[in-house]
Amino acid sequence: MSAEAAAPAHLTPLDRAGRALGLSALIVGGFFPLMWMVLTSLKTEAELQKFPVQYLPGALDAANYARVFSEQPFARFFFNSLTVSLLSTLLCIAVAVPAAYALARLQVWGRSVLLTAVVAFSMFPVVSLLVPLFRLFRGVDLLNSYPALILPYAALSLPVAILTLVAFFSAIPRDLEAAAMIDGTSRVGALWRVVLPLSAPGVVTAALLIFVNSWNEFLLALSFNTKLDMRTVSVGVTLYQGEFAFPWPLIAAAVVIATIPVVALIAIFQRRFVAGLTAGGVKA
Repeated sequence: MSAEAAAPAHLTPLDRAGRALGLSALIVGGFFPLMWMVLTSLKTEAELQKFPVQYLPGALDAANYARVFSEQPFARFFFNSLTVSLLSTLLCIAVAVPAAYALARLQVWGRSVLLTAVVAFSMFPVVSLLVPLFRLFRGVDLLNSYPALILPYAALSLPVAILTLVAFFSAIPRDLEAAAMIDGTSRVGALWRVVLPLSAPGVVTAALLIFVNSWNEFLLALSFNTKLDMRTVSVGVTLYQGEFAFPWPLIAAAVVIATIPVVALIAIFQRRFVAGLTAGGVKA
């Protein structure tokens, strides 16, 4: 098929204008905030306070990025967030995969009730769990430690991961697993060798959602890890403001650095992530 035949030549001028308007809205809504944040991080305080607004910085000066690491131990914050997010993601996926497979494949009594309970648990506001979790972790001496964040992050993300994986596992034909088990593979082996490779987009989607939620979480990180060397990025960004001063260029530089891992992961796994978001909503 030629490019001309594949192109939507039947579109009216009004349709083309609508598409152009929609694309412009997407660019402005999706990229302008990020661009504005990057430009702000390169400005000085004087340039930021100018009126009329100075949209571009006078010079490409990375002084604010250097101050991010000199005024606070931001490298330590970054390491803490990376460690907590990765470990909570691995723990959540390790629990969600067998749980979702059991709900999708096995004759589990009360399957619909269990799925309803999973959905209901995902609706609990985090603030309602703050005091009980704080007292629990204080009692077992887990405050100011990585497990104080890894365990609740994995538990809070578990419903989303289970629901995402159940949709993918249910869409895979059972005959593929049956053929593998006829050849001598156990059910666990069929899950590992057949189901998981075919569900890679779903696993990647669930993992990215867990990682992003863990990376951006603020309330539990603020409450459970109060020592400076145990702070995460989301809390560390707030430490640059003073009682009466808000150094927005410095804060913008910290936010830009904090968004790098999320942007990098989405860029690397973009195809699988998009495939997971679209395929996960199709019922087999």
